[in-house]
Amino acid sequence: MNHSHNERQGNESRSLWRSRTGLALLGFLAIAGFFLFTEHRAHLLGALPFVLLALCPLLHLFGHGGHDHGAEKGDKP
Repeated sequence: MNHSHNERQGNESRSLWRSRTGLALLGFLAIAGFFLFTEHRAHLLGALPFVLLALCPLLHLFGHGGHDHGAEKGDKP
């Protein structure tokens, strides 16, 4: 009886993230993410006021439901 097919099928169902390669990749991604965050934190926080100012027109348009500004449909002339 050929068991190689059953062994391959068992290995294929095993998740990548539970293998040694997957765990090493997760560790590498965690370390890279940490250093990207710490090194670029000043840039991200420095741009935050400008991002908030840029969002104001969009929030105004979508937050008020268009240009009705809360007026009822019957109130329009």
